[in-house]
Amino acid sequence: MDFLSAVILLFIIMDPLGNIPLFHALLERYPRRQRLGIIARELLIAYGVLVLFLVAGEAILRHLGLEQPALGVAGGVVLFLIALRMVFPELGAQAAAERGDEEPFIVPLAVPMIAGPSAIAAILLLVSNEPARMLDWWGAVTIAWVASAAVLLGSGLLMEMLGQRTLRALVRLSGMLLIMMAVQMLMDGVALYLATIG
Repeated sequence: MDFLSAVILLFIIMDPLGNIPLFHALLERYPRRQRLGIIARELLIAYGVLVLFLVAGEAILRHLGLEQPALGVAGGVVLFLIALRMVFPELGAQAAAERGDEEPFIVPLAVPMIAGPSAIAAILLLVSNEPARMLDWWGAVTIAWVASAAVLLGSGLLMEMLGQRTLRALVRLSGMLLIMMAVQMLMDGVALYLATIG
């Protein structure tokens, strides 16, 4: 996978546009300055989690005894399921139900809404495919994270400018792109497995 494709893939998986309504449902009761502080903190935590899996990806794969074909197939399936939820979104009742008296910390904003299983699986797949390109993958993670951070930190203005309907349309379009990328990842994993047993 080339650098630009990795950036786009990670950005779509992080799904900042889809997370805007969920973030606001969880944080709407806080003043604007505190809300921005919470979002910034959770973004930094999510970035730390993603970089941790980027750096320790090979060791994790070796420890778990996972091979690249299995990771490709599993990553494709996970991405496909995530993409289906983006194209056919569920009602936002879950986010409202998760609100409590305590300020959100790590869960659910940083993990799994930004650094979720699909983002971690994609990073592990990139590292396992081409471990020598670690700096490229770190750059891709960083650029995708910066773009996601910009969207989420400016989400209040975006919601005013675009409106809920436009945001939903953009999320569904991103979901369709992710479905195609997930199918390709799945086919690559199957092809690699068939090549190893052939």
